[in-house]
Amino acid sequence: MSLRCLEIRLPPHGQAVLDEVLGERTPVWSWHDVPGGSSLHRIVIDADQVEGVLDGLQKRLSGEPTFFVVVLPVSAVIPAPKAEEKAEPSAEERAQQARRIAREELHTTLRASISGGPAFRAMVVLSAIVATVGLVQDSPAVVIGAMVIAPLLGPNMALALATALGDRSLLRAALRRNLEGVGLATLSALTLGLVYEADPSIGELAMRAKLTPSDLLLALASGAAGALAFTSGVSTTLVGVMVAVALLPPLATAALFVTAGDFDLAGRAAMLVWANVICINLSAVCVFLWRGVRPRTWWEQRASVRLAHASLVFWGLSLVGALVVAWLI
Repeated sequence: MSLRCLEIRLPPHGQAVLDEVLGERTPVWSWHDVPGGSSLHRIVIDADQVEGVLDGLQKRLSGEPTFFVVVLPVSAVIPAPKAEEKAEPSAEERAQQARRIAREELHTTLRASISGGPAFRAMVVLSAIVATVGLVQDSPAVVIGAMVIAPLLGPNMALALATALGDRSLLRAALRRNLEGVGLATLSALTLGLVYEADPSIGELAMRAKLTPSDLLLALASGAAGALAFTSGVSTTLVGVMVAVALLPPLATAALFVTAGDFDLAGRAAMLVWANVICINLSAVCVFLWRGVRPRTWWEQRASVRLAHASLVFWGLSLVGALVVAWLI
């Protein structure tokens, strides 16, 4: 697990609180200064210990005006810290840590992925163009290029995280960004469909105009891998996930068949898009819950349980429906 540097500004009585919160956790390095009554602390700890420290500090100091924390990634420590024997964590600590980054890091990362703006819209349009050209040219390499761009993966992961945390604000923002992305991609592919002809005999188009149980299994596994990559802070793993399951190629396929007037194949491709969305969200929510991603306060936890249960029922029933459709067609 990687390291994080916490820059913590504490009120005058905060030193005792920090010592209590750290408990038996042994920082790799620590330093503090006392500017104008408050104290500034820098400590380097394992990334999976950050959430426990932040929760403890917020529980005791969240009302203090001078309380402030910045979480920074640590690229290297010289000399390298030695592995030490650690006390066996309690059940609560195991649920909180689970060898993952803090919920605050997850929230910040995925909130940034749905910030939208011209850059997001341009990525969606460009990805749709690359996917459409790759499909009509029957070029797997070009289609993979569109998969790697994958502008809709972040909004779907944000949707799953919002469900696990019961964060309705993040949920609404993720839904808006998903709808915006799907709308832009569809419009772009429809426009290109006026220029390019959708030939059902093209291999790259034909393979995305059907839904099989294998597609559902692939999407479930890829969604789970994406959530694991996010919670572990290993962003490089996401490239493989983006290639394994992508939303834009089948979305572009559906749009191309619509412009060609083949609504049966267009519907099949659209069903593949919906099945991928179902599986990505269902498996990602399950992984976030399994990894112990929960809100900090008990009332937020109670709200998140209701939202998570409703989401799991919805995505679960949707998956059953997708399986029935895959079996029938």
